[in-house]
Amino acid sequence: MKTDIQIAQETEAKKITEIAQIAGIDEKYVEPYGSDKAKIDYNLLLDRGDDPDGKVILVTAISPTPAGEGKTTTTVGLADAMTRIGRKTMVALREPSLGPVFGIKGGAAGGGYAQVIPMEDINLHFTGDMHAIGAANNLLAAMLDNHIQQGNALRIDPRRITWKRCVDMNDRQLRFITNGLGGRVNGTPREDGFDITVASEIMAILCLSNSITDLKERISRIIVGYTYDEEPVTAGQLNAQGAMTALLKDALKPNLVQTLEHTPALIHGGPFANIAHGCNSVMATKMARKLADYVVTEAGFGADLGAEKFLDIKCRVAGIKPSAVVIVATVRALKHHGGVAKADLEKEDLKALEAGLPNLLQHVENITGVYGLPAVVAINRFPSDTEAELALVEEKCRALGVNVALSEVWGKGGEGGVALAEEVVRLCEEPSDFNYSYELDLSIEEKIKAIAKKIYHAKHVIIQPPAMKELKKLEALGFGDLPICMAKTQYSFSDDQTLLGAPQGFTLNVREIRASAGAGFIVCLTGNIMTMPGLPKKPAAENIDVDERGVISGLF
Repeated sequence: MKTDIQIAQETEAKKITEIAQIAGIDEKYVEPYGSDKAKIDYNLLLDRGDDPDGKVILVTAISPTPAGEGKTTTTVGLADAMTRIGRKTMVALREPSLGPVFGIKGGAAGGGYAQVIPMEDINLHFTGDMHAIGAANNLLAAMLDNHIQQGNALRIDPRRITWKRCVDMNDRQLRFITNGLGGRVNGTPREDGFDITVASEIMAILCLSNSITDLKERISRIIVGYTYDEEPVTAGQLNAQGAMTALLKDALKPNLVQTLEHTPALIHGGPFANIAHGCNSVMATKMARKLADYVVTEAGFGADLGAEKFLDIKCRVAGIKPSAVVIVATVRALKHHGGVAKADLEKEDLKALEAGLPNLLQHVENITGVYGLPAVVAINRFPSDTEAELALVEEKCRALGVNVALSEVWGKGGEGGVALAEEVVRLCEEPSDFNYSYELDLSIEEKIKAIAKKIYHAKHVIIQPPAMKELKKLEALGFGDLPICMAKTQYSFSDDQTLLGAPQGFTLNVREIRASAGAGFIVCLTGNIMTMPGLPKKPAAENIDVDERGVISGLF
C-alpha cells in the first residue's frame, strides 16, 4: 500500500485559481502562494455579508487511542463524498503544528485517499501563519521585558509576569528557563518559560477574531502580568497591539487549498484542543459558509475537548449553530478502550468491544442530550473489522436513536463516504434544539463544574488553593462572565490518561487558572497537562528526509 505522502505526491493538483473558481471566489480576493495554495482576502466577508450562510457539519470523535480514529481523514472524505452527491461543499480545517509533525502524532492533512494537498507544505511551513503568530507573541514578550529594563513605569512585578515566549516545536527543555542573566545591560533576571505556539493566546485570538479591528482590540486586552499592587498589565498599556497586528495582517487571511478530489478547502489556525480551544478560525468557517451550502469542519481530539469548545466557545463567538455532528470511531480503538493491547487489536473480540463501547456512547449522549444536536456515528472501517463487531456497534448506537454509517474514505476517497454523506444531509434537515453546556452568567466555579459533571461525568471537582485564589481574583477583576477553556488530557474523560472507556465517580483536579482576556475565555489546567509538549523516545522527525530533487519523504 502506498504511503500518504506518495498518494498525495502522485495526485495532479488543479491550479489554485481553478479551485477558487470552483468555490465561487472572485480573483480579486485570491492571493496565490505558488500554484497550489492561496490566501483569501477577508474583505470577501464584508462584500458578501448579505449572502445566505451554508450549514455547518461538525466532525468530532471518541477519546483518541494509539490505534487511531481518523477524524481528519473522515472530515476530508465526507466533504468529497458530499461533493460527489451533488452538494456544494467546502471543508474547513486547522493548520498542523510542527510539534506533532516531528513528534509522535504526525501531520494533520488526512490520510490515504482522503487528504488535503499539498500535504508537505500544509504540514510544514505552509503560508507562514505559525511563524507570524510566534513572532507576534515574542514581540510582546520582548516589549514587556524591555519596559522593565527601561525604568518600569508601569511598576510590573517581574515575579508576576504571566506572558511566556513560544516556539512551534515540542521542546521540553524550554518549559522552565531563567533569562536576563549576564549583568544590567542584558535585562532583569527572572524565571520564564515557553509554550508551544499553538497554545499561545495569540493563536486563540487569531482564530476567534472577526476582523482586523477585532484582532487589534483583542490583542490590546491581553494580560501580560501584574503590578506590585496586584493590578493587571495589558498589551495595550505597552502599546504593542499595533505592531503585533501588523505582523498578523496576512496571517488573518484564510488559506485556500484542495482535497485530492479537488473539493475547495480552507485551512486556517491551529490551536490544540487539549491545551487550547481546538478549532479552526472563525474567519475561515464564516467564509466557507458564504461560499458553500455545506461546510464540513472538525474540532480537535475527542468530543469532550474539541467539540465541547467548538460548541461552548466558538459557536458563542461566531453565532454558529451546527446542523449535524459526526462522531468518528474505529472498532480497533473501542477494543483498546475495552482493555485490548495494541498488538492484539486485529483479532475479533466482542467482549472487549462491548467493554469499550461506553466511551463512544457517552460522547454520543453528550452531543444529542446535553447539546441537543442530531448526530451520526461514522465507523472508520479497517480490514480487520468483522461483521459481528460492526453489528454490535450499530446495535448499541441505534438503541440511543443514533444511526451508524461505515466510512471507507481512507481507501476509496469520496466514494467510500457516500452513505455517510447521505445520512449527514438527512440530519441537516432535522429540527434540533441547540443548547450550551453552561450559561455565561454562572460563576467560574459553577461553569467548571458544569463541564466536569455534564461532559466528563466527574463526581467531584477539586480546585486547588492557588487556582481558587486566582479564580476569586479574576472574578473581582470582572472576568467572571467569560466561557471556560479546559486544558485536559485527550486520552480520557477524566484528568488521568490511564482511565480509559467511560470512567465514573472520579474527581477532576484543577491546579491552575489563568485569564486569556484577549481570547475571551478562562483557561483551567487540570491534572498534569502541559502547554509545552516533549518529543517521544523515537520522534517522527527521524523518518523524515528530502532527496536531491527536493522531494520530501517520511511525512504522515
